[in-house]
Amino acid sequence: MSIIKNHGKEANYPEETVGVPLIENPKMSVRNLNVSYNDKQAIFDLSLDIGKHEVIAMIGPSGCGKSTFLRCLNRMNDTIESCKVAGTITLDDQNIYSNSMDPVALRAQVGIVFQKPNPFPKSIYDNVAYGPRLHGLVSSRAEIDEIVEKSLTRAGLWGEVKDRLDQPGTGFSGGQQQRLCIARAIAISPEVILMDEPCSALDPIASAKIEELIAELSENYTIAIVTHSMQQAARVSNRTAYFHLGRLVEVNDTEKIFTAPTHQLTESYITGRIG
Repeated sequence: MSIIKNHGKEANYPEETVGVPLIENPKMSVRNLNVSYNDKQAIFDLSLDIGKHEVIAMIGPSGCGKSTFLRCLNRMNDTIESCKVAGTITLDDQNIYSNSMDPVALRAQVGIVFQKPNPFPKSIYDNVAYGPRLHGLVSSRAEIDEIVEKSLTRAGLWGEVKDRLDQPGTGFSGGQQQRLCIARAIAISPEVILMDEPCSALDPIASAKIEELIAELSENYTIAIVTHSMQQAARVSNRTAYFHLGRLVEVNDTEKIFTAPTHQLTESYITGRIG
């Protein structure tokens, strides 16, 4: 065992964590990822495969590296000057950190929905149409109309907003705003959707609608979700990964993680002894 300092407290951490199950033909593959902010290391030697059309949930105590990891998957950490990323991350076997990879093009393939709903100060229609216009995916108003309707329908919003598309998206309830942000994300036809605690600012009813939406979207997209709610992870994900002090401790089928975890640290978090 090695001893790791964590904000003045000591935590036992084994030298060897549970092996990372490999997936045949993964959608995304992460190998030996290390991330630091200035002199503080946030992620240590992390390897993980993410399967096609799966929902994988990342759980763990606050500050354990979940969101940092998620932001590496579409290079959002590039916007933080102090952040240094080392290792390999591939999307369909293409290294997303290669010099030939355009981060803007990558983020069209790997979209993200943040913790706090952040619709643009534009109409509902223009919120959804913004991405397709920006990336040159449409050439006519009819094509834009089709994408807007399709995206809002997939996000479970079309029936609620079809008669007020010219109204501002910021006038929605929190749950509707988050579904609008999801519609905005899928309007550019991404292959992967990242969700960073998408329900933490929502009430239970709105959260339930987002969870239903995640299940529907997984038929067409790969979804990686960070959540502080173990109950939510158990409901929405196929696999769950447990993070602790910047390390991936264990990843397995969600049912196994919550009923028969392999690692003692995972069991301690699941049962509420740490966290």
